Amino acid sequence: MRIAMIALLSGSSVLAGCAGYENTTRDATTGALLGAAAGAVIGNNTGSGDATTGAAIGAAVGAAGGAVVGCEKDGRCPWSRNNSYQSQLYTDRRTGREYYVNQRDGCTYWRNGEYRSC
Repeated sequence: MRIAMIALLSGSSVLAGCAGYENTTRDATTGALLGAAAGAVIGNNTGSGDATTGAAIGAAVGAAGGAVVGCEKDGRCPWSRNNSYQSQLYTDRRTGREYYVNQRDGCTYWRNGEYRSC
């Protein structure tokens, strides 16, 4: 029961930031559940035998991995080069680095996907 609760709490915290992205939400949930199960098994069978800690770590890692995969499928992640809301590349004259403008929210992201400004 504790494992399921940890997986749900970990997954729900990740999903709060993914509202509106169908694949992101679904894949983060799936990743959290699978990660919690795998983490519980691994945690129970190694080290101190702590399945709860293993489940928590597995859920967090699984949710994050699932969210990244799902967001790429949605094609709307701010850090994704496949973001359908991104503009053409611009060059920052001060730094010489290229950046995109997310036309949906007006935020800018460096070419490698790092956040630039809003």
